[in-house]
Amino acid sequence: MSNLNADETVVVVRDVCKEFHRDQLTIPVLSGINLELSTGDYLALMGPSGSGKTTLLNLIAGLDRPTSGDVIVCGQNLGQSSEGELSKWRSRHVGFIFQMYNLIPVLTAYENVELPLTLTSLSRRDRDDHVKAALEVVGLQDRMDHYPRQLSGGQEQRVAIARAIVTDPTLLVADEPTGDLDAKSAAEILDLMHRLNTEKEFRKTIVMVTHDPNAADRARRILHLEKGLLVSEVTDNRTRATVQ
Repeated sequence: MSNLNADETVVVVRDVCKEFHRDQLTIPVLSGINLELSTGDYLALMGPSGSGKTTLLNLIAGLDRPTSGDVIVCGQNLGQSSEGELSKWRSRHVGFIFQMYNLIPVLTAYENVELPLTLTSLSRRDRDDHVKAALEVVGLQDRMDHYPRQLSGGQEQRVAIARAIVTDPTLLVADEPTGDLDAKSAAEILDLMHRLNTEKEFRKTIVMVTHDPNAADRARRILHLEKGLLVSEVTDNRTRATVQ
């Protein structure tokens, strides 16, 4: 299901700054960020509230644009793309996982997972195959006709992950994916994300924002942000390095 070759560069963030403007006030959020991710990387972004974690995630996902610098993901310079181009690019390359699941309550699990496919040219039969395969990956093929209110929080998040992977995106972006779950459900979600990252048939590149050290420890790399700066990195071998 992976779209890119091994060790191919997926994300390049180069000298990125991001500012927000409120009346006459300029609020710097990110300053001089540099980052590269290759196929199969699993990155956790950590830091206090207001450090710029979610802003950086949104830039990588094409939901926002940098004030300066370049964000190049899957070969697309996101800051130079039109809104229409970004929309098509996101539907092809990015799967989103949110803290609050963002499922549509009047749709079944099957229908929620199918939603991204309705924007494609797939036939109904092919959509059905994709949806059932995605629900099987997350272990909920027996819950496809259930509505969100009939599912536990962990099951809702697994439906959300099935929706995120049903289009076979290159990149998964997750914003506090275990933040609303009990410890057991959180561990199950982290196990699932680990499978999606490591198993050869998936090998998804993942960028995750989290406050939870247990969640971050499941990633291959941990980057810490403070006041809009990348201040340190923890890698697989737990060697700590100051980010220049």
